[in-house]
Amino acid sequence: MTFSEARETVLTNVRAARKIPAVEEVALAASAGRVLAEDVAADRDMPAVARSIRDGYAVRAADVPAELQVIGEVRAGEQFSGEVGRGQAVEIMTGAPIPVGADAVVMVEYTERVNGRVRIGRAAEPNQFINPQGCEAAARETVLRAGTRLDYSGVAALAAFGRHQVKVYARPSVAIIPTGDEIVEVEERPAEFQIRNSNTYSLAAQVTRAGGIPRILPVARDTLEHTREMIGRGLTADLVVLSGGVSAGKYDVVEAVLAGFAAKFFFDRVLIQPGQPLVFGRAGETFFFGLPGNPASTMVTFEIFARAALELLAGQDETALHMPFAHLTCDFKHRAGLTRFLPALLSEGGAAVTPVKWHGSGDVPAVTRANAYLVADPDRPEYSSGELIRVLLK
Repeated sequence: MTFSEARETVLTNVRAARKIPAVEEVALAASAGRVLAEDVAADRDMPAVARSIRDGYAVRAADVPAELQVIGEVRAGEQFSGEVGRGQAVEIMTGAPIPVGADAVVMVEYTERVNGRVRIGRAAEPNQFINPQGCEAAARETVLRAGTRLDYSGVAALAAFGRHQVKVYARPSVAIIPTGDEIVEVEERPAEFQIRNSNTYSLAAQVTRAGGIPRILPVARDTLEHTREMIGRGLTADLVVLSGGVSAGKYDVVEAVLAGFAAKFFFDRVLIQPGQPLVFGRAGETFFFGLPGNPASTMVTFEIFARAALELLAGQDETALHMPFAHLTCDFKHRAGLTRFLPALLSEGGAAVTPVKWHGSGDVPAVTRANAYLVADPDRPEYSSGELIRVLLK
């Protein structure tokens, strides 16, 4: 499949089969990154009263320009007890309630204090620099919907609405199964023909970031029996992610073992680099991904495919892959036919992108040096310096 076809296949199948996750209640301080299981409404008008959005003077718009009598001051957290009459003004601070009788605020920069009075040399419009009561949200208006992942702004809204507890969906568990006789544990000193188990820990970090709970299983060795044991244990999770064992080699046994669990395969190869040998399917009630074993391939294919499945299983209504455009800082060529996700450095502000030199999908240091992936279209073999190209943030 093409990249687009494969991603749509993941989204369609997971949406069609997913079940509503269990609901739990968590404290506000623990809600960031969780998916809401309830709609959340404002408990009062936001703001509760009309308030100033500038430091200056609260006036009657019809009275200016003029020199006005200053009858007091009001700041955020206070309320002016009097009323602004004709020819009067109240000094006001940002966030303070608008005094009765005033209908505009003049910025302090456009005023001059003269012997207890204020001179205003320009006209003002009614409601100038005023946020009316309820303009941000009306009482009982739904602001956050169930199925929304809470970011920092969502947490701020919960706090503003007085929600110290909130209902969220339980996080899905993800079984992580590395495969291969060449893999040794991180604390071991590998022989020249061995590699440390980095994929387990990069996948665990990606799973956590996407809202799941990683369940790390032992390395599945390159035998049918041991791989079958590990996959059988993994299928008790909400999602299974394997790394390695999905190519066409003599000892790549993952697909054969999955077939023994009556798995349905939706695809087993995608026209991308890195990550062409990529398996997605379902065994019983559990979706699985067989990701390529080279670390860069594992990281990329999780981000562009498995993360979307996990977010949907976590209860999110929508999942999106944001790939904005940036200007290339140099000429770039690649072989047409594959969508490529290659390590790159995106400039501060995201305007420019530079490919990072790398030595293939096993080059972890190159991915570490990058902060994004350059996304080359399969039908565009050449890009000139300055041209726009898509990027995917790490």
